[in-house]
Amino acid sequence: MGNKRSLCLLVSVALNLYLLVSNTAYTYFGMKKKLSWSEEAAAEAEAVASISCSDHGRAYLDGSTVDGKPVCECHTCYAGPDCSRFLPDSCVADADSGDPLFLEPFWMKNAGRSAVVVSGWHRMSYTFPDHSFISQQLENNIRRVHKIARNAITQGKYILFGGGSTQLLNAAVYALSNNLSAPASVVALLPSYPLYKSQTNFFENKNYKFKGDASSFKNSSNANTSTIIEFVTSPNNPDGKLRDVVSQGASVRAIYDHAYYWPHFTAIPAPADEDLMIFTISKLTGHAGSRFGWAVVKDKDVYEKMKDYISYAEMGISREVQVRALKLIRAIVEGEDDGREIFYYAYNKMRDRWEKLSNIMSSSKRFSIQEIPPLFCNFLDKLRGPSPGYAWVKCEREEDTNCNEVLGRGKIIGRAGNIFDYSDRYVRLSLLKGDDDFNSMLSHLESLVSQEEGIHII
Repeated sequence: MGNKRSLCLLVSVALNLYLLVSNTAYTYFGMKKKLSWSEEAAAEAEAVASISCSDHGRAYLDGSTVDGKPVCECHTCYAGPDCSRFLPDSCVADADSGDPLFLEPFWMKNAGRSAVVVSGWHRMSYTFPDHSFISQQLENNIRRVHKIARNAITQGKYILFGGGSTQLLNAAVYALSNNLSAPASVVALLPSYPLYKSQTNFFENKNYKFKGDASSFKNSSNANTSTIIEFVTSPNNPDGKLRDVVSQGASVRAIYDHAYYWPHFTAIPAPADEDLMIFTISKLTGHAGSRFGWAVVKDKDVYEKMKDYISYAEMGISREVQVRALKLIRAIVEGEDDGREIFYYAYNKMRDRWEKLSNIMSSSKRFSIQEIPPLFCNFLDKLRGPSPGYAWVKCEREEDTNCNEVLGRGKIIGRAGNIFDYSDRYVRLSLLKGDDDFNSMLSHLESLVSQEEGIHII
């Protein structure tokens, strides 16, 4: 009888422990014990993600379909139902765009922590309960990720969300040029990111006008009489160099575009602490298509004017975008190595890519790439070498006046120097894309360099 009672007691304890653990697991986020509507959504997402594309393509929920079912979208140079067929004869390396697909393997490894499932009734209101357009949780986690990366000081500053850095750049121009006695001159040091010129010209009004190269406003008489708004890209796109404002005068106002100021792409000599800094999730997590960026602003009046711009443009950033950004950034800050995992991964990958490219280019007399000296990195707490997002290639031969055409004949698509208002002896090659595109570019470059007389690549 005693044994039976002991057995019953043991079974009872075990059952209660099971129910307690089960209940805790399912009630942590206030859910019922059994998943209901999210089960179907999760199953659909998993089914598409599990479609085999031979690591040379991906299938997507919103992608191509055959007979109503998702199918593989193959990378450049690959074809077939599962993207397993290589197309060597027609393979052209696309090194034009800045798609940061090099981070895709990191997120595949962290699939569970970064996935988003939201209800059909998620955040249907125009605003959050505090009547703002900004998720406070997301803002808090953005401050956390900067603290981990040691790349920017956010304490005592305002944070504003925008549609990528693109929208915030013009919101900043709008805010800094408001209520001036004369139109502001908007400038950028060459070579410069082409959007500064094209977007400023597109939205040009009585308050500002794009005036070109910032070096023209060094020791210029104009600098003492009118307001200058300078875009400072640091690290610079296309050459990866750290920069500071170059315009001189009493009324110079700077917009620091720090899209690439992460340990992925540059040494972090010190946390950035400028009055107006702009960042984007595309170069932090790689999610360029989410179109999410943020500004860190010191001056309250400038912040309020930028907020007005975003409000008039689209009444704040999509709630779905914000919840995805929150999930991604929280996955970073709560990840391995006290939130530093993605930075180690990205830096190591970009450094290795730069070293492979440098090895090929070091054998060439026809082509050269930019020199970026080693610098002390505040994040790694040591001296580190370069890991830029782009190679700024120069054609050295006198007859090679259009470097983009030269590389094009070698089956490499780059971005011509004239797009950056610079010489066409230069071309930008993206190092940010997926492994297939990067390896294809290396292969074609190696072939081009090996054609030079007396060249032997190790």
